[in-house]
Amino acid sequence: MTTDVRILGIDPGLRRTGWGLITARGTKLAYLACGVVTSDGDLPLALRLRELHEGITAVVGGHAPDEVAVEETFVNKDAQATLKLGHARAIALLVPALAGLPVSEYAANLVKKTVCGSGHAEKVQIQAMVRFLLPKAEFKVADAADALAIAITHASHRGAHSLKKLHVAGQVQGPGAARIAAALARQG
Repeated sequence: MTTDVRILGIDPGLRRTGWGLITARGTKLAYLACGVVTSDGDLPLALRLRELHEGITAVVGGHAPDEVAVEETFVNKDAQATLKLGHARAIALLVPALAGLPVSEYAANLVKKTVCGSGHAEKVQIQAMVRFLLPKAEFKVADAADALAIAITHASHRGAHSLKKLHVAGQVQGPGAARIAAALARQG
């Protein structure tokens, strides 16, 4: 019997961190909630990070996800902006880890490819596909839609992550172990 898995997707950002919660049962997805955690841009960095920590902690505590997926940092030409995003991403990774939840990470291109079929999809395309895949989804900002897309990506790829964890832990053995190792190596 397959049970529902509650997946929290997080799109980290220092100003706005989007979050989206879905359930997955096999290939069936359902929307539960989404929103944005914000920080005050006039505050020092440490206090902004505290605001993100408190906000994400409230989301995790209030919605009780089973698994969490976080978007990987996109490195751009502005090193300061990338570093600040890295701080926000660290909070997004730390909060669920402290709650004892499994956390997976996904590159932005993989999220776009999984949800839209193209690794170079635009924000409007992502929002349209999230609305198509989760017709009951109610989001007002792109950050929440992106977080739902990250959760959808995790729902699609979580089986591969489970195999990878078992392989790394040495729990995948026997004649199929070499094939699984080769498949995981191709996935990156």
